This record gives sequence, C-alpha cells and structure tokens, in this order.
Amino acid sequence: MTSDPREEGARADSPDGHAPAGEPGVEPAAAVPAWGIAATAAETTRLEAAETARIDVTRLETAEAEADPAAGAGEPQPRWSRRARLGLREWRRSRPFWGGLFVLLGGGEIIFTYKAPMALVMHFGLYGLAGYLVPGLLALLGLLILFDPQHRTFYSVLAVLAALGTWLTSNLGGFILGMLLGVIGGSLAFGWQAGPRPVRKRGKQYRPSTTH
Repeated sequence: MTSDPREEGARADSPDGHAPAGEPGVEPAAAVPAWGIAATAAETTRLEAAETARIDVTRLETAEAEADPAAGAGEPQPRWSRRARLGLREWRRSRPFWGGLFVLLGGGEIIFTYKAPMALVMHFGLYGLAGYLVPGLLALLGLLILFDPQHRTFYSVLAVLAALGTWLTSNLGGFILGMLLGVIGGSLAFGWQAGPRPVRKRGKQYRPSTTH
C-alpha cells in the first residue's frame, strides 16, 4: 500500500501525526462572537451618523453666512468704546475721582465769575493777583488729587483751605457756589479710601416663628 507524499509531509509537520487545519506553524484564529460583531457595527453606524450630521450643520451655517453676510455682524463683540469705558471705570475707581472733580470745578467756577463776560461784574475782596492765584491753586489741587492720589490727604486739606480763602479774594468764593464745590470736593477726597468697596449689609428680614 502506497502512501500519499502530501500526507507524510503533513504528518511530519504535525506533532500528533495528523494534518493541521491551516497553514503549518499558524494557529487558527479564534471565532468572534455574534454580539461583538453587532456592537462593532452599531458603533460604526453611530460614528458615521454623527459625522454626517456635523457636515450638514457646517454646510447649513456656511450657506446662511453666504446668504446674509450681515448676520455675523450682529454678534456682540468687544468694541473700542466698550474697552475705553471699562478702562475709564477702573481708572476712576482707583482714585478720589469725584472729590478731585468737584475741587477742579470749584476753581474753574470761581475764575469764571471773576472774569465773567457780563456788563457789570461785582468784585468783592482783593482785586488783583490774589483773585486769580487762589482759585488757580484750587483748580491745580483738583488735578493733583486726580493724577496723584497717593498724596490726596495733603492736597485735600489745602483744597479746603484754598476754597475758604476765596471768600475773601474772589467774589465771595465765586458767589458761594465755587467755594462750596471746593469744600465738598476736598472733604470727599480726604475721606476716600483705596481698596474694594465695602459689602453692604442688608437688614435682617422678619421671619415669623413656626413654634408656638
């Protein structure tokens, strides 16, 4: 009885003398369960649907932008006016702004009443250099309070004294109005403190007792 040479080669390669199921030296691949194949197919379908939806949304947005170019301009964007307003607010909160402004306005009002373009101007007190020097000093102190807030205490005290001095030198303190502005502004600058604003404490709300 003759043997097939292919069977002898197969038995020589097989450790147990039987021909292997696949190629020599390669283990057969494990079978993938049915639930694994179904899960992989479902995940692939979900990813494809998400990608398709994203592409559709992008195409729709592009079409809307091309159809209405002014639509994107309606979105709120930081403008230079808003940035300037925010910068001015931060600068104003870092110094006694209203105190310095009132002092500056008081000095300007006194100078204006001293040289008002009227047919008849009354001049009370010293007429001459002092009538311009004291309100000019008051206006200068207002600027110093605004731009040099570190020495606001010294400037505010001088501003109050200069405002009171205009009662004798410059038309009764610019007919009292400029003097009042200088005194109020100096007082505000003297009492101003740097730092965050104090938190306002709300009053205790009345809660009726539930116990009898």
